[in-house]
Amino acid sequence: MRRTDRVRLRALAVASAATVVAALTALPAGTAQAVSPDLVISQVYGGGGNSGAPYLNDFVELYNRGTTPVSVTGWTVQYASAAGSSWSKTTLSGTVAPGKYYLVQEAAGAGSGAALPTPDATGTIAMGANAGKIALVTNSTALTCATGCAGQSGVKDFVGYGTTASSAEGSPTGNLANTTAAVRAGGGATDTDNNAADFAVTAPTPRNSTSGGGTGGTRIRGIQGAARTSPLAGQPVTGVPGVVTAVGPSGYWFQDPQPDADPATSEALYVYTASAPGVAVGDSVQVGGTVSEYRPGGTGGTTNLTVTELTSPTTAVLAHNAALPAATLVGAGGRVPPAAVISSVTTGDVETAGGFQPATDGLDFWESLEGMRVQLNNAAVVGPRSSVGEIPVVPQGSTTRTARGGILLQAADGNPERVLLDDVLAPTPAANVGDTLSGATVGVLDYSFGNFKLLVTATPTVLPGGLAPETTAAPAAGELSTATFNVENLAPSDPQAKFDGLAAAVVTNLRSPDLVALEEIQDNSGATDNGVVAADQTLAKLTAAITAAGGPAYSYRQLNPVNDQDGGQPGGNIRQVFLYRTDRGLSFTDRPGAGSTTADSVVNNGGVPALAYSPGRIDPTNTAFNASRKPLAGEFRWNGRPVFVIANHFNSKGGDQPLFGRYQQPARPSET
Repeated sequence: MRRTDRVRLRALAVASAATVVAALTALPAGTAQAVSPDLVISQVYGGGGNSGAPYLNDFVELYNRGTTPVSVTGWTVQYASAAGSSWSKTTLSGTVAPGKYYLVQEAAGAGSGAALPTPDATGTIAMGANAGKIALVTNSTALTCATGCAGQSGVKDFVGYGTTASSAEGSPTGNLANTTAAVRAGGGATDTDNNAADFAVTAPTPRNSTSGGGTGGTRIRGIQGAARTSPLAGQPVTGVPGVVTAVGPSGYWFQDPQPDADPATSEALYVYTASAPGVAVGDSVQVGGTVSEYRPGGTGGTTNLTVTELTSPTTAVLAHNAALPAATLVGAGGRVPPAAVISSVTTGDVETAGGFQPATDGLDFWESLEGMRVQLNNAAVVGPRSSVGEIPVVPQGSTTRTARGGILLQAADGNPERVLLDDVLAPTPAANVGDTLSGATVGVLDYSFGNFKLLVTATPTVLPGGLAPETTAAPAAGELSTATFNVENLAPSDPQAKFDGLAAAVVTNLRSPDLVALEEIQDNSGATDNGVVAADQTLAKLTAAITAAGGPAYSYRQLNPVNDQDGGQPGGNIRQVFLYRTDRGLSFTDRPGAGSTTADSVVNNGGVPALAYSPGRIDPTNTAFNASRKPLAGEFRWNGRPVFVIANHFNSKGGDQPLFGRYQQPARPSET
């Protein structure tokens, strides 16, 4: 089943749609903010040097949850007692990088304890061990308030710690002790404007500017990890920075504009909002949510890989019209995909197998680009655009190509460089084997239905390769020409244009063969499951179209199947049919008496082999043919000599595990 919204099918167990927080620039300057775009107080500890204290000094820790550096020169960290209005201050200097901490060391107690990491600023404030108030102020003016301090001019962030604190954002934290600190959740990035909710009372862990953020406030690459599934799956994260690169009907993709140098970790992520996400391409955002591994449906179901995403998200839009991160070039001059190996995992579930190898394994190569902007230059089209808008392409330089421009599947080469273009975000053009997509084709990399897919964000330009349908050679005198032709669930209800197109192919491209083994002829009612099994109307309409196209008058032979026993489209009762012409010396030898479940056989007819039934079916009750089409056998005479023909239509390869799937090496039971 195709994705109903062209992005994803899912049981909507994920709760609410995203909450989009208004841009912060609308808030008054210097006001404490519910979702700070950058600096927050991430840790408060006032028990330094007291009895049993793990550290000698009190401290205040800051964290930059934003995407750009912040200068704190001239700013102050200020302290007042739990009920007091007299404030002491420590002056700051320097710059706090994105995702980094800033440690402010304060007074030492009379006892013992370990030294703090090298502080980024030093003061002499003796803070209360159990309760107090801390303000981060963007100037050097001392506060004078006892209550309502979070809203004072210049206050960037505010923490009331201990239940007796007279001022706080929301409610104050729990009481601290000589051995505990107030530690902001999410590695310092959680900010809901409620100190009680944002801080946990736990052991102090002072961090200075050499340290980066934890689970919350981590970069996208920390969520994606150098692995096939996220190391943070199931965990909440907050303050994840990035730029929106594409927007779909049920979510959006965003990418870190400051990537690291490790190609194994994707820098992008999908955010599932369940409804219109309310962001635009180019929005600079910070996102919180739960890290989830979503397994797309479709053929294969549980055998598909998962897509890492954020669910139940909260999005803060910090700015508009930001530059999009550069697309990663795949192919010559960029990252070149592996040439033959899809996965070197030899058995089992790749999600638990380890050994992530994007340099050598095609599955891992594309996984390392999940969600990212990807660019293919002059992509080679190796298959026609499908009815659902997908175009298989490979980067220029792929060597396992056919003479007509396709890509050749081989036992030791699963074509790991192949990727499908999809029209989820922008239309894909009509394209055929051998065409080239001129210039840069750019999109975001997704996965569904057992394949990695590049969701193009602009319609590519097609440079035609000039491939035309083949036309066979005309048979010489004395040659019997035969063909197999799948007419794809042909029924009388199909438009006349389909019949005319099939007729033209028979007459022009196949040169009106003497014998055609037709596949997928449906009954007279088509896919309506009403017990009808006869197909005389379908065949009459097809043979009439062939004659109208300038072809010969064809005859046919076939056996009606048992209703709903031959597979295919429910109610369609597909079967094979012998279509033949008699004006060139071919005739059919009729030996009636067989039904659709009668097994045909070869008999001795006066020392000459013959079919017991013509037409007949080969072993039709064998379990190998359960819910599948049965081979049709027929006896002909060609210029006075017997010809035996079997019209066979192999079962489709449904049920096999996908090449780019969860289990490697994939099981292929349909081959049996």
